[in-house]
Amino acid sequence: MQRLVRFVVEADGGSRGNPGPAGYGAVVLDPATGETLAERAEFIGVATNNVAEYKGLIAGLKAARELAPDAVVQVRMDSKLVVEQMSGRWKIKHPDMKPLAAEAATILPRSQVTYEWIPRERNKHADRLANEAMDAGKRGRQWEPSASSAALDASAARALATPPAGPPGDAAKGAAAVRAALASGAGASPRTPARAPALAEAGADTLFAEPEPGAPGRVPAPEEGRAQAVPAQPATPPAGGQGWGPDMGTPATFVLLRHGETALTPQKRFSGSGGADPELSPAGRRQAAAVAEALAARGTVQAIVSSPLRRCRETAQAVADRLGLKVTVEEGLREVDFGAWEGLTFAEVRERFPDDLQAWLDSPKAAPTGGGESFTAATRRISATRERLLAAHAGRTVLLVTHVTPVKILVRLALGAPPESLFRMELSAASLSAVAYYADGNASVRLLNDTSHLRQQP
Repeated sequence: MQRLVRFVVEADGGSRGNPGPAGYGAVVLDPATGETLAERAEFIGVATNNVAEYKGLIAGLKAARELAPDAVVQVRMDSKLVVEQMSGRWKIKHPDMKPLAAEAATILPRSQVTYEWIPRERNKHADRLANEAMDAGKRGRQWEPSASSAALDASAARALATPPAGPPGDAAKGAAAVRAALASGAGASPRTPARAPALAEAGADTLFAEPEPGAPGRVPAPEEGRAQAVPAQPATPPAGGQGWGPDMGTPATFVLLRHGETALTPQKRFSGSGGADPELSPAGRRQAAAVAEALAARGTVQAIVSSPLRRCRETAQAVADRLGLKVTVEEGLREVDFGAWEGLTFAEVRERFPDDLQAWLDSPKAAPTGGGESFTAATRRISATRERLLAAHAGRTVLLVTHVTPVKILVRLALGAPPESLFRMELSAASLSAVAYYADGNASVRLLNDTSHLRQQP
């Protein structure tokens, strides 16, 4: 009896700019030993992350077919978008993705291929190949196998024996979805511009991404008509369905960036919109540069909106210069006016205005001394701002460069949390948070106070 041949294909792709200089990497492995059987990598010019990822998948499947056309192949990728689309669980809407998905679906018989999502740290081999290809392209050359150092380490080889966390993807179902998507796209318009709203779907596998809209795990919030994130619960599938809700379209994702440090930040002084308008400190400028690099690497931001205050505009401009975008100023993203407390530390306010401070801590309706803005008033302002921005940026990923209070209020409203939760969130300078908003009024908090991009900062 002929022995059944099995391969693992790991693939990845990247774009330095999204779109920008792009490349892919793919490796074919022996699942029993972890031995590398074939490597593929190529610099593909200017493209998006997802185009590069699909091209990596295609190259990996072709390499497996060259080794054994009757092999059973398990594809492992850290691109949630590609895995879910090729498994038939997510729709393929972006015109750049449809022909690539169709090509991938025809390389091997559908019954021979399954798909599994893996974390990025378990896809290092393909990731290194993709980066080697992009590095070669930067030098005006193509990747050469003899120059590659992307060897699979022993820990990654051992990880091959780890059972997948969930059910494998159904390649037959995925191929059927590809055909349906291509059929529905007949007569489609020419290639979508790189920064068009439809590109938001193409970034769905990144840190700020969400499962296909309508998936279990998001329920209406008790407040403000929005939603809180909750663990997914078993759902009863609708007749003829897979347990997924209606397609609500690509969510609008707000990436919330608190500005970099000013001279007042490390002193923990109240710094709102009613006092001085400080500039970024040298540390703040370094933080802005670091977050700009991190966002460029993630490659999903399509628009930048900033508070009118100087520290935010300077932070936003650093990111905009790196991403090649413009900054739009939105008055509604300004910080709360802290009245007579501006420039003071908490201890100084407690000493000078103890009763006013206690009232402010006890009730969101209380305003800082001297005509400041209460949290209740700020919530009305920021809610209205949120709705304007959602209407203007439906289905897009937008960077909002703002302050502590606006970020906390947006997160609080998305979670349906009480007003006192504002005092229970840590929000560091130049930190990133993210909230996705859906057409049905639901919202999902994706991230809070991420400062990983600052860990190398002095």
